[in-house]
Amino acid sequence: MLRTILVAAGLAALMTGQALAQAPIKTAVDGTFAPHAFPNLAGGGIQGFNVDLANEIGKRLGRPIEITSTQFSGIIPALNAGTYDFVMAPVTATPERATSMLFTEGYLDTDFRLITRRGDAPITDLASMRGKVVSVNRGSAYESWAKSMEASVGWRVEAFGTQTDAVQAVIAGRAVANVTAETVAAFAVKNNPQIKLDYLHKTGLVWAVPARNGDTATRDMVENAIECIKKDGTMAKIFEKWFGIAPRPDSAAATIFPGSGVPGLPGYDATAREPRC
Repeated sequence: MLRTILVAAGLAALMTGQALAQAPIKTAVDGTFAPHAFPNLAGGGIQGFNVDLANEIGKRLGRPIEITSTQFSGIIPALNAGTYDFVMAPVTATPERATSMLFTEGYLDTDFRLITRRGDAPITDLASMRGKVVSVNRGSAYESWAKSMEASVGWRVEAFGTQTDAVQAVIAGRAVANVTAETVAAFAVKNNPQIKLDYLHKTGLVWAVPARNGDTATRDMVENAIECIKKDGTMAKIFEKWFGIAPRPDSAAATIFPGSGVPGLPGYDATAREPRC
């Protein structure tokens, strides 16, 4: 009788473990932010760098992953409410955000890049932009930064309703350069031979995956998967697929950072560890 009870308990535990292993991981992206997540008009659903990365994380964890496409403004509240296990939409890791979320290490740099017309002389110094017009997407972080630099650089900022229109202003000669995210710039250049990547402004910030504050188990699980994706070159392949260039060797996409989390931010754990792949 006792043996029957123990066998039954063992089977129940095994079934519970198997069910947990197959339980879907839930995450979310902003499905309007190309090339990170945007509609796949040919095949349906969404596509992009962050979609591929989310699917690869699920693969490394051996669990199905559910990716919800929704407005960015609602994603963080939904994470905190338990709707999602972590956020796959690009989230810049900042000290303020790190007090209320637990970040993995960075997977992409959030540097700014200027786009110029192919054939134009390269911009080697922002001082050369004095008196010239730069285009930005209205309401973006790049508009805020460009306008904050108006007095020191001396350029004039013209904002457009979409990033596509901001790039078109450069092609049409209404602006000398477009200021945007480096990854967005690389995607635009990959798909348009009339423009090229130009001046790089490094911010020192990264995009990282946030889990709920205090949920170290999920943070560490996702971070380990990200490090393995970097280690075997899969991250570089996804990067080149969407951005048309290889990640810089010193970039977050190519670097496995020490400890867990983003160094210097709240929630960072400096304990030495190696990725378990």
